[in-house]
Amino acid sequence: MGDAVFELYTRQILIFPPCRIQDYHRQVVAHVRAESQALSLKRLEAHLTETEQEWVRRGRNAATNAPRRLDPATYQQASGLETLIGYLYLTDPERLRQLLAVLGSE
Repeated sequence: MGDAVFELYTRQILIFPPCRIQDYHRQVVAHVRAESQALSLKRLEAHLTETEQEWVRRGRNAATNAPRRLDPATYQQASGLETLIGYLYLTDPERLRQLLAVLGSE
């Protein structure tokens, strides 16, 4: 669920200014790929509560089968971010908006 929420958020912030569909798609893919998600998590780490950090750890530990093209640690970080986003989407949408705003402002 977290990956879908993150992609939707990314699509919303990249929709303006309008551009060709192909260019828009490339921008979205660049933002939602595992490498970018791992960097996003790194930027958020200082803002996370202990409970949020625990959800990130759970997501990282659950991610065991990384794609061959990807470093397993990067895949785990991305999975941790997706887990956190999914958790907050279901339990605390306002907190999710706060954290996504941190990503949007940097």
